[in-house]
Amino acid sequence: MVISSPWDAAIAALPYHDEPVVLRRTKAGRSDSRFRYHNAESFFLGIEKGIVRDPHDRLYQTGIVLQLGLSSHLLDVGFTDRWCARHVGLHITRSLAYANATGFGFELADFDLLAAILSPYGKWRFPQPREQIEDLPFTPEQIRMLTRALLDHVYYVTGHARPRGWSVRHA
Repeated sequence: MVISSPWDAAIAALPYHDEPVVLRRTKAGRSDSRFRYHNAESFFLGIEKGIVRDPHDRLYQTGIVLQLGLSSHLLDVGFTDRWCARHVGLHITRSLAYANATGFGFELADFDLLAAILSPYGKWRFPQPREQIEDLPFTPEQIRMLTRALLDHVYYVTGHARPRGWSVRHA
């Protein structure tokens, strides 16, 4: 007997034609989820503190942070890392869609737009001329605020502890 998840219908309704996923929560998935969340916070620290100055590097690293945060939720609810690598890759929009279809509940129009601009985030590593910073509808501060909002949401939804030293860094 296969036990379906409460999210099967929402996942099936997504516009992607990915291989079906059977969600099964595990201790290993929970541990991987916590590791991803902590990595997201670590990667974000340089952006949040203004250490990452190059605009393209900042967008690339922001994409990494967003993807780590969203994949933390996906691993927590039972997606496997292998499935995510194969079907989500560097597409923050897909991660967000799968996360929200599985109860994540992070629906902000500005964040949806940011995810669309950054996806796939690898394009910001060595951007083509058409990927112009000047055309972005967000300031660096707005991007930081949206990223912090996502990471705070991951923290609340997953229930993971903040990384060591987090409270000192954010005091």
